[in-house]
Amino acid sequence: MGSRVELFAAIRFDWQCSGSSIRALADKYGVHRRTVRQAIESVVPPQRRSTHRATPVLNQVRGWIDEMLRQDLDAPRKQRHTARRIFDRLVDEHDASVSYSYVAKCVNRRRPQIVAEARDRAGVVDGFVPQTHEPGAEAEVDFADLWVYLADELTKCFLFTLRLSCSGRGVHRVFRTQGQEAFLEGHEYAFDRIGGVPYRHIRYDNLKSAVRRVLFGRERIESQRWQQFRSHYGFTAWYTIPGQEGAHEKGGVEGDGGRFRRNHLVPVPRIGHIAELNERLTAADVADGARHINGRKSTVDADFAAEAPFLLPLPTDRFDTALSRWTRVDRYAQVTVRQCYYSVPARLIGQRVRVALSAEDLRVFDGSRLVATHPRLTTRASSNLVLDHYLEILMGKPGALPGSTALAQARSSGAFTSTHEAFWAAARARHGDAEGTRALIEVLLLHRRLDRDAVMTGIRAALAAGAVTADVVAIEARKASPTATVTSTPPAPPPRRSETALVTLQARQQALRDDARPAPSVAGYDELLARRARRDVS
Repeated sequence: MGSRVELFAAIRFDWQCSGSSIRALADKYGVHRRTVRQAIESVVPPQRRSTHRATPVLNQVRGWIDEMLRQDLDAPRKQRHTARRIFDRLVDEHDASVSYSYVAKCVNRRRPQIVAEARDRAGVVDGFVPQTHEPGAEAEVDFADLWVYLADELTKCFLFTLRLSCSGRGVHRVFRTQGQEAFLEGHEYAFDRIGGVPYRHIRYDNLKSAVRRVLFGRERIESQRWQQFRSHYGFTAWYTIPGQEGAHEKGGVEGDGGRFRRNHLVPVPRIGHIAELNERLTAADVADGARHINGRKSTVDADFAAEAPFLLPLPTDRFDTALSRWTRVDRYAQVTVRQCYYSVPARLIGQRVRVALSAEDLRVFDGSRLVATHPRLTTRASSNLVLDHYLEILMGKPGALPGSTALAQARSSGAFTSTHEAFWAAARARHGDAEGTRALIEVLLLHRRLDRDAVMTGIRAALAAGAVTADVVAIEARKASPTATVTSTPPAPPPRRSETALVTLQARQQALRDDARPAPSVAGYDELLARRARRDVS
């Protein structure tokens, strides 16, 4: 049979219809006659009696365990008793004969009971209270983990979310890092999107980007830059209780981050750049404006339209969210920022430069002049080296070029193309390894002052003519440069033997050696000198 209720119903039906005896019904259903009598008396089965087993060991140690758990009520979270520590103290201090598994089960059962008893004594009951949020008054901010395929490589990123508490309007943006730069840029982007700032406060957990130290209660020591940012936009920060106990205090953004990730970031996005994904998130935020929250009759967009006028206006000037630091350039023409390496022009070796680190890139300044820009690196000990920064060093050490890290990265990124490779090979075959490499470096230097496409055209023209020199590449590149000026009546070109023929320095030297004309002489001037000497004597 199924449940006891079904058994009782069957027995009562059979007894009422067939008139069978209690013994016959007990034999038919395989139960005791007492059970048949209970079914005849009531349709509701009586509750089973619970057996109370003797627990001499528990009676011996229960008081000690409870005392230790009550001490934890006032202890710091990271210095509370674990089941293992309680077991060790029972053995060492009380010489108790008890197993660890027995203690662990008792601790697991008694800890929440003791916490509940303490709350009851204080007149506190666990639960949640529905909240009504004033328009434009509050918002919540949080980061959520996110995985994407960035350039076909599974990469961990972070989803920044700002959610207005009243209308539920959310703004989302993805960053490669949770650093303070991303934290500030996320706020700035969100404020621009919603067109204002909440006038009361914004709720946070204890992010390191904002909080340097957690004090008692809700007191916090904030980072100086975060204080400057809040002062610039004129809002107050409200921090939750540390740990999981405070997660419910900003439950709106906790739930919104998960909802947005499930609805707009599944399956795992495949992107070539973070900016591409952020464009998709902007469109997703716009689409989410048509949804209804918790059965509301109005949409998010309609509620936000009513809330927007209550927001504080944005300041007229922008806050520089980039982290600014001064650092010295090492002998490898690199600066080290957040344990990552970035190259700078070699002429700055040994000097101090200013770096501006944002969530997406790093800029290097020599005084007020921008000298280098790199994408921000997030993997420790990784490097981003630009080949152009090392050309002056390589001119004196051409043998260092083939194995250089900068060349390997230039090849990987496509900056050093197969056309460069062909010119390098031809130059080394014509002039030798050292001089051929120097010829390549002179060509690479042309990229600084001429258009890249024009230089590539010049390299191809030099290869076609068999004149693998930087001078020829420069001449042909200037001809192909889009900035070259052309007069309305260009002068007629000098006659040439062929439209494709080029006069090289080597060919000109050979022509001079083959010239049969007599060498020039100054003998005629000697006669003039003799006449002048005779005139002076006379």
